[in-house]
Amino acid sequence: GLSTLRPSERSRLNSVWHRLQPWPDAVEGLQRLRRRFVVASLSNGNTALLVNMATHSRIPWDWILSAELVRRYKPDPEVYRMAADRLGVAPQEAMMVAAHPADLEAAAGVGFQTAFVSRPLEYGPHGTVPSPPPGCNLRATDFHHLAAQLGA
Repeated sequence: GLSTLRPSERSRLNSVWHRLQPWPDAVEGLQRLRRRFVVASLSNGNTALLVNMATHSRIPWDWILSAELVRRYKPDPEVYRMAADRLGVAPQEAMMVAAHPADLEAAAGVGFQTAFVSRPLEYGPHGTVPSPPPGCNLRATDFHHLAAQLGA
């Protein structure tokens, strides 16, 4: 039925990613983490998308980093190396926080610390919640739980 949509309706539908609502704990949890740490996005989404998401939902990132900066996509190791370099830290001083085991495995592969945040609905109401990858440094039920574990 998409052919029945007007161009303005198609455009609004195509840009829905720019208006996604964050997980309920995300904004407050990130604010807690920012009291102690620099918080950055690291996404395969482009910078414009990430800026729009942050603006729309008031996501408190200190930095917006996108894989587009190195013209590659995660899990390419160069994406994670770029993030550490842009933040001015060694990979071992950074922590990748994600609900996607493959993302955490790739980040750990270049030396990042890792934290798995369980998002039971990430794969839909009937999806299977993945397990944290082997060697994951922290496991959290949400960003408040992660902040508490990290002393924030």
